[in-house]
Amino acid sequence: MRRGAAGGARRSRRGSAAAGGTRRARGRNAGGAPAGAKAGSPGPGAIDLGAQSGRWAAFQERHRLSCEEAARLLLDAYEYRGLVKHTGGCHCGAVRFEVWASADLHVFNCNCSICTKKQNRHFIVPASRFKLLKGADNLTTYTFNTHRAQHTFCKTCGVQSFYTPRSNPDGYGIAPHCLDDGTVQTIITEDINGKEWEKAVREHKTIRDMSKP
Repeated sequence: MRRGAAGGARRSRRGSAAAGGTRRARGRNAGGAPAGAKAGSPGPGAIDLGAQSGRWAAFQERHRLSCEEAARLLLDAYEYRGLVKHTGGCHCGAVRFEVWASADLHVFNCNCSICTKKQNRHFIVPASRFKLLKGADNLTTYTFNTHRAQHTFCKTCGVQSFYTPRSNPDGYGIAPHCLDDGTVQTIITEDINGKEWEKAVREHKTIRDMSKP
């Protein structure tokens, strides 16, 4: 008899848990949303595509894209409108990158000591528009003087395809001659007097803004 009572008690506890689960379930609708929420309304972070849901699904299927890949294409197209995606890298191919910039490049030709030695012509972009695709472990960096400029180059072939300029430490300087063919339309070159760097940068009206998104 005691065993039967105990067994009944155990069953009763399980039954109470089930009842509690039922009570909790009543507080939410079938989609797991709080009671009172409209059925089908998107939760935080969800996207309600509305009438465009069919187009979105067809676009993903046609191009064989995951939802994340399709969203990235859409965001890139919006955030980088008016820009093109350039790709490039070093000579041996160990370092590869992509960068969003205009097809018409504004390139600086600096005559400071190091830029003269290595013919460092470059255009400047915000860090958010640059992505290193491969070769992070194959890069080495040279610095001198203030050590603010980070002159990165490939350990294998020695080519500097991009670097962090002293004028814009929150962005990147990209070597236009290290870009792949096909995306650059025109290049305008501006000489900058790096021999008097502080004065030249102080008096320049736009160079500091070129690394701002």
